[in-house]
Amino acid sequence: MDKYRVLVGVHLVLLDGDGRVLLGRRRDTGFGDGLFHVPAGHLEAGESAVAGLIREAREEVGVEIATEDVEFAHVLHSAERVQMFFTVRRWRGAVTNCEPDKCSELRWFDVVALPTEIVEYCRVGLGEVLTGRAFSELGWPDA
Repeated sequence: MDKYRVLVGVHLVLLDGDGRVLLGRRRDTGFGDGLFHVPAGHLEAGESAVAGLIREAREEVGVEIATEDVEFAHVLHSAERVQMFFTVRRWRGAVTNCEPDKCSELRWFDVVALPTEIVEYCRVGLGEVLTGRAFSELGWPDA
C-alpha cells in the first residue's frame, strides 16, 4: 500500500479588536475566484506550520506576527489536504492587500454576519473555529 501524502494548508483567522475576521475575495487563481477566503497558503518544504502562517501573513496582507501570538484553532482533513486554522489577535503593521493579482479586496466581517460567498472548505473550517471545535473532516465517504 502506498503511503498517503497530502498538502498542508495554513489559514490565518485574523481577528481585530471588535471581533471581526479578515477575508479576501479571490481573483484569477483558478480556484474559488470571486469567493471570500481567509489569508492562507501551503507550507513549503521544511517549513513548520507556524512559520508558514507567519510567512503567508506577511506575503498576503503585509502584517508581522510574533510566534507567541499564533493560537492553534482547528484542523480540517479532506482527501486532498490537511487544512490548519490559526487565530491571531495581535500583529504589527497595517493590513494591506499585497497580492492584488490574486485578491480583489480585503474586508473585515462580523463573525455572526459572514458573507455567503465563501470557499466551501474555508466556510466549514471557519465555522468550526468560531464554535471551538478542534477537528473536522470534509469530503470523505464516511464523514
